[in-house]
Amino acid sequence: MQEISEKSAGIILFREEGNKKLFLLLHYPSGHWDFVKGRIEKGEDEMQAAIRETREETGIIDINFIEGFKEKIHYTYVHDNKIIKKEVVFFLGITYSSQVIISDEHIDHIWLEYESAYTKTTYQNAKNLLQKCRSLVYTS
Repeated sequence: MQEISEKSAGIILFREEGNKKLFLLLHYPSGHWDFVKGRIEKGEDEMQAAIRETREETGIIDINFIEGFKEKIHYTYVHDNKIIKKEVVFFLGITYSSQVIISDEHIDHIWLEYESAYTKTTYQNAKNLLQKCRSLVYTS
């Protein structure tokens, strides 16, 4: 089987509603719940790709990045008889938008408080990212 390396970027996006902090999760067609992410296109840096993907997948354009958070995850999967070795760089961002217009790449979305978001995320690497950003979110 052919092996391919891919690099993507994404954002763990949250907003404030009263004294609550709500995290955005997207429901992917394969059934899992995860953060906004997508492939880095030619000529983009990681942050530009994360912003573009957020705009395309959610319609959200107002994002303020939280300093001090940039995490990479790695995983491998098989697609079209190819082994895909994936690296995804995640940033942490706050938005003031509550309205989400999901793309046709997703089934649904939900805004959840930390504990519920932690439970709802499907993969352990997403749960780990949430844990890593928790202290920054609750001090911002």
